Formats: sequence, C-alpha cells, structure tokens
Amino acid sequence: MNGPLKTLVSLHVDSLVTGYGKKQVLNGVTIEIETGEIVALIGHNGAGKSTLLNAVFGLIPIWEGAIRINGTAWTKPTPHDLLRVNVAYVPQGNRVFTDLTVLENLQMGGVTLANRRTLNEGIERSFALFPNLKPRLKQRAGTLSGGEKQMLALANALILSPKVLLLDEPSLGLAPPLVSQALHQIREISRRDNVTILIVEQKVREVLKIADRVCVLRTGRVSFSGPAEELKDEAKLRSVYL
Repeated sequence: MNGPLKTLVSLHVDSLVTGYGKKQVLNGVTIEIETGEIVALIGHNGAGKSTLLNAVFGLIPIWEGAIRINGTAWTKPTPHDLLRVNVAYVPQGNRVFTDLTVLENLQMGGVTLANRRTLNEGIERSFALFPNLKPRLKQRAGTLSGGEKQMLALANALILSPKVLLLDEPSLGLAPPLVSQALHQIREISRRDNVTILIVEQKVREVLKIADRVCVLRTGRVSFSGPAEELKDEAKLRSVYL
C-alpha cells in the first residue's frame, strides 16, 4: 500500500476520479502539498472543489486513483482513518453544535483524544489563536456571531493537533471585515504549528494573500497550478480563472 514519495510532501492527491451516483465530477486530479504549505483550491461553482475535499476525507468513495498522507496511500479512506493520521476537515457553513455551549463543542471536537489532559491542552492551544472564545465558554454556540462560529469550528479541528487541515470556504457567511481576519488566523495556524493546509475559497483575492500556491479546477480537472504570487497579476488571474 505504501509507495515512494518526496519526504516533504504531506498530502498527495494522485489521479483522483470520483463523483456522486453515476455523475463523474473529478477527472484525474493530481495535487501535491508540501509540509507546512498552504494551497488554495479555486474555481467556479460546480468545478469539483468541495467534491475533492469530500473524497480526500473519505466522505465519498474514490473511484480511481488514491490519496497519500505522508507517503502512505489510501484508496478507500474513511474519516476515522484520516483522523487517526492527523487529518482534520472543517466543512463550509460554520458547522457547530448550536444547542451546546462553546466548551461542550470543544469537548466534542476532542472526543477521540486519549485523555482529558490531551483535550485540555488542545483547548488551550485553540484559545491561543482564538482568545475571543475563552470568555464565551458557557455561552450556547447558536448565539455566537458568524465570525465566532467560524472560530469555534476551526478551534474544534485544532484540538486534534492536525498535521493536514482541509478547509471548505472558511469565509462563507462572514462580514467583509472578518474575512481577512479569518484567513490571517488560518495562516497563523500553518506557520505556528507547521500545518499543511488545502483551502477551498471563493474570496480569491483574499486567499491569494495567504496561500503559497494555487490550483485552479475547471470541469473537474486542474487547469492551473503554480505560485500564488503569479495570480496576483489581474490579467493572469482572469486568464486562468475565466
């Protein structure tokens, strides 16, 4: 099951083909992400961005190809498999348990951890990045603002000390002033803990500010892959994106 891979590559999506029912969405997508790197996955609606994250995290089956985590190949991963090898996924939509308090949400995020000490350490790490959550520990998550819910969703994932983090439109539903703040925090996560991040984001110009590289999906295929700096040129961005 294992195969040779560059030692610096944390996540390798290898010739991935998948879809829903009989509808094929991804057509042989290959992406490599090095340890500690942030790669932005952009493209129009329907290009297959969320489908790619769902397949990588084992939420839908891989039809052909494989994913590799630190050199180990998986053709039929499950979310449980991925959590065990330190991969975490934050889906779009501020997914939190609205009827639970902030503290109860964080405890749920760490339910797979071995003991309470590890859980408490994870919670403290989350507070270091999201200090606004600490005074709201006893507050119901459903009463938080959109930005605070997004912080809590990210904090839930960080409790597990992920080495690879998958993010699906973390800016969704955030007021414009909060978008830059949320993306800045994501960059801090990567730099502070050397976390490898694959981020799907519709706020293209904003995500280019934090990404190291960019992959553009078009009709289920990678149409561009290169340094984020290249796409900061407006003409180049239009040519690859449109």
